[in-house]
Amino acid sequence: MTQDFSNPGNDPDLDRVTLQRLQSLNTVGTISYILHLIVAVGALIPGGQFGPLLLLAALIIDMIKRPDAEGTWHASHFRWRIRTVVIAALLYAATVPLWFLFIVPGWIAWCAISIWFLYRIVTGMVRMNKGLAMEFAA
Repeated sequence: MTQDFSNPGNDPDLDRVTLQRLQSLNTVGTISYILHLIVAVGALIPGGQFGPLLLLAALIIDMIKRPDAEGTWHASHFRWRIRTVVIAALLYAATVPLWFLFIVPGWIAWCAISIWFLYRIVTGMVRMNKGLAMEFAA
């Protein structure tokens, strides 16, 4: 459910506060998406797995700032990023045995998950830059 951020009294201070809130959320979202993007690209480059700390930093930022976005279209982006990280972590964990048993299938699984992760991050960045929520029609 979304909150109504309309300005029935045409109070310019309320408009300014709402605009500052949305700009702040956009800045946080951009930082988080960039951190996720660095991790996603790093996962596809051999020897470029420098991302766990960056991913953890992005996830912490998203978890802390998520309540600030409630009632705005930015809330769907926080959900999108958090779900993307959780799903990717579960997929990576599920494919770990492939690395110990068979190197090539493990590498293929890692690449597939990493490409999916990159796709989700780029899709989110594009939609956020257009001012669109991440909810798609079912």
